[in-house]
Amino acid sequence: MKAKILIIDDDASLRRVLEYNLQEEGYEVLAASSGEEGLELFAQASPDLVVTDMKMSGMDGLSVLRAVREQSPDTLVIIITAFGKVDVAVEAMKAGAFDYILKPFGRDALKLTVGKALKFLGLSEENRRLKSELSERTDFRTIIGSSTQMEKVFDMVRKVADTEAAVLVTGESGTGKELVARAIHANSSRRDGPFVAINCAAIPRDLLESELFGHVRGAFTGAVRDKAGKFQIAEGGTLFLDEVGELLPELQPKLLRVLQEREVEAVGSSKARKVDVRVVAATNLEIEKAVADGSFREDLYYRLAVIEIHLPPLRERLEDIPLLVRYFCSKHGGEGVAFGRAAIDALAAYPWPGNVRELENTVERLLIMRNGETVDIGDLPGKFLQPRERRASIVKLPDEGYSLEALEREIVVESLERNSWNQTAAARFLRIPRHVLLYRMEKYGIVLPG
Repeated sequence: MKAKILIIDDDASLRRVLEYNLQEEGYEVLAASSGEEGLELFAQASPDLVVTDMKMSGMDGLSVLRAVREQSPDTLVIIITAFGKVDVAVEAMKAGAFDYILKPFGRDALKLTVGKALKFLGLSEENRRLKSELSERTDFRTIIGSSTQMEKVFDMVRKVADTEAAVLVTGESGTGKELVARAIHANSSRRDGPFVAINCAAIPRDLLESELFGHVRGAFTGAVRDKAGKFQIAEGGTLFLDEVGELLPELQPKLLRVLQEREVEAVGSSKARKVDVRVVAATNLEIEKAVADGSFREDLYYRLAVIEIHLPPLRERLEDIPLLVRYFCSKHGGEGVAFGRAAIDALAAYPWPGNVRELENTVERLLIMRNGETVDIGDLPGKFLQPRERRASIVKLPDEGYSLEALEREIVVESLERNSWNQTAAARFLRIPRHVLLYRMEKYGIVLPG
């Protein structure tokens, strides 16, 4: 089967040369004269490889790269840039480009770079296939943890994955909500369809509706051609709506209608189109508080949260840190590197406001900056070595010690009693979301009087 390659370049002569040379090598070639046109072709044709010029009028190559990576992280992108602009090429590599070619270049350089990319793609596909067979559809390789809290997350993912239920993943930033969404997709009957992610907080408000639902030509200034939205692109697969709690109030009714009617109406169109998409959403907001204060529609919340999966922050599962450290060492090329006991203890004593994402960044930095094959406590940044200030205790603890679980249970019960066993009021008193309170009640066997 021929590899499919998409060329994006606003230089007509260079575009024709690239197209001719790659067709001569036996590839199926698609060509676009702008980044915007290229992304439309990409959505329609799903090429194996994208070759794009960096400097173009309108959308530049870096923007194309980021858009392709957002839609399809596994698609490889090669950047073409001018000689003397290596710094730009390096920036593209950091953003996820597979490789770059410097102008002027010959046919052999093009052939070699494209061949290397497609060989890598073939190996990656084979590797994914083998891993998929070994995992027996239980794809949790990138969600690391053996704590009780994470085992509950794994159990919920297994139960809901191969259903059509909408899932809302909650948790602080950096806890791995997208990884859970990908695991749900990978273990569902839709796993052969696309997984499309969009961050509702990262798209400018005047573009978000078009990004979600698409638009028709002439719908607004700059809409020079029809564009498919994320719902259309995710047809037959899963759409991940990250930071859905930030969705604009004016777009919430339209999203609710899509979820209820299973049809999308593009911006500027009066014709609805049926879509077959499963939605998994995520938020780091206290979504029930947003519902209570009216900034998020209650009916949309219940439509999105048929199943709710809460990811605990890293500070609540510190026992997973050694396992996570080993995983990130392997991921970032430090398979033979060991972490000393004192270093692990210092990492476990840190509160991790950035959660698992912060831990990964820390491990990657330590691997780069280490002096030997062991990371010791002296290699850690200063924030891990500063002693924690001892605060005055809000409760009187006995000198012989006390069970943390027993103490937590007492606090939960007292909070409920103070608030006449009203769970919403008790959760507000403890400054936690209501679902966290319900989890604690289930954990400690606390039942309402009655």
